[in-house]
Amino acid sequence: MPPWVLSSMVLVRMKALLQSLARRFETATEDLAAPRGQVDWTAYSRARIPFGRLTSIPCTFPELRDDRHLLSAIRYTVERHARSLAGQRMRGGFVGTLIALAEDLLAALRGVSAVAPAPGMLQTWSRRPLLPLPFREGLQAIDWTVEDRGLAGLSELEGIPWVLPMDRFFEAWVETQFAALARRTGGRLRSGRKNETVAALHWQPGSLGSQRTLVPDLILEWPGLTLIVDAKYKRHFEDLQESHWRYTATTLQEAHRHDLLQMLAYANLARENRVISCLAYPCARPLWEDLSRRGRIVQTAEIPSAARPLSVWLTAMPMVEEAAELLAPLESQVLSLLREPHGAPYS
Repeated sequence: MPPWVLSSMVLVRMKALLQSLARRFETATEDLAAPRGQVDWTAYSRARIPFGRLTSIPCTFPELRDDRHLLSAIRYTVERHARSLAGQRMRGGFVGTLIALAEDLLAALRGVSAVAPAPGMLQTWSRRPLLPLPFREGLQAIDWTVEDRGLAGLSELEGIPWVLPMDRFFEAWVETQFAALARRTGGRLRSGRKNETVAALHWQPGSLGSQRTLVPDLILEWPGLTLIVDAKYKRHFEDLQESHWRYTATTLQEAHRHDLLQMLAYANLARENRVISCLAYPCARPLWEDLSRRGRIVQTAEIPSAARPLSVWLTAMPMVEEAAELLAPLESQVLSLLREPHGAPYS
């Protein structure tokens, strides 16, 4: 994985950690103009009064403050990743977005010194009772950075060990591409990851039933058109290119049929006249290039419906760094549909 992938995870966690931090009481010892808390009268009488410092009263008291040590560790982590990202600008526009996020975090930490947490400090923080999830994940991200393993790659952070299930990574990759498609075509994107596509199933009676919700990965909306997308980290797209449907394995046919039926269920969630249910699969870059030359990146099927036109799309998305060209076939298809009058049948 390129180093920016780790930075993207860490910076998002640092932002969530900052937002979840609560100030806590710390014991402070200061000279105050008026007594507060516990006063060291002996020091006051011996070291203040004889020198005319009558308004310098040594006090020890609890005070609500930010956790300065943790803020210093957060700034240290953000600065490390900001330096790493600065050398990766050629990887794509998303690196610039990550750099902007890092700069926003550094601005929020203005006045805080960057200090790596002392040995054992992370364990001390992690033992606090009732830690919220952003706090736990933020400490883990700081630990990934502080461990400082694998510094021989393109950046000082390359090689640090971490784990991310590939199906989740592919879903995030697809969401990134379709978010760019929405921006380029004037669409509105809703994400299942953010619980923006959840649709409840109302069983009667409510105490019975099975699945309670439908949650498509993505829903893109334009006036008169809804595109529902589900990312599937499976080899189905490549397998279907290698052999005719009739000759594919029964297990593949059953799994793919399940995917299609799932998308047809999602189609009922659309608000617009035209509905497209899209299955996005990964594929190798050479296959994508071959299909692109033949105009087969987006493979479509029309489904007869008395209520409204309904289409199913199959598309492939290789996980490559130079991702701008991936959107061209999808953008062309969407713009072609948007140019048609609302309610007209698909061509």
